[in-house]
Amino acid sequence: MIFIITLMFLSCSQETTPDDSQSNLLPFTISSSAFNQGEYIPVKYTCDGENISPSLNIVNIPAKTKNLALIMEDPDAPRGNWMHWLVVNINTNTTQISENGVPYNAFQGMNSGGRNQYDGPCPPSGTHRYFFRLYALDSDVSLDKLDESRFKAAIADHIIAETEFYGIYGR
Repeated sequence: MIFIITLMFLSCSQETTPDDSQSNLLPFTISSSAFNQGEYIPVKYTCDGENISPSLNIVNIPAKTKNLALIMEDPDAPRGNWMHWLVVNINTNTTQISENGVPYNAFQGMNSGGRNQYDGPCPPSGTHRYFFRLYALDSDVSLDKLDESRFKAAIADHIIAETEFYGIYGR
């Protein structure tokens, strides 16, 4: 009888801690509250509106991530891929990027228009896809003049995980 009571006491008093391996099973994702995957990007976030960046939500950043990098690009541009936005050294505590915001201490690189800022969708004609790609990196990105080609070369060997979502916009 004492043995059974002791077993009951021990089983009730054991601490349980969350299994860290379970958090790795959840997908690393980026999304926006402004529009859903594959939907039209509201005019507000385009060159036909206020030309400001939408709010973005980041979920389940991989455990060994040192920082994040974000790009927004249009693979349907007439002259090939067009980068609309490039942000690096985003802190791993970041779970949301505010509308028209850049995370504290993050750095904006040069987009295809030659500006260090967000340039919203602005297709010459037709409907284009705009991909928001988020990279989990194992190191910082430190380049003086950061543009698309230098960025992609700098992160190539440092990507732990990546995720994306896209919206469309047409004129």
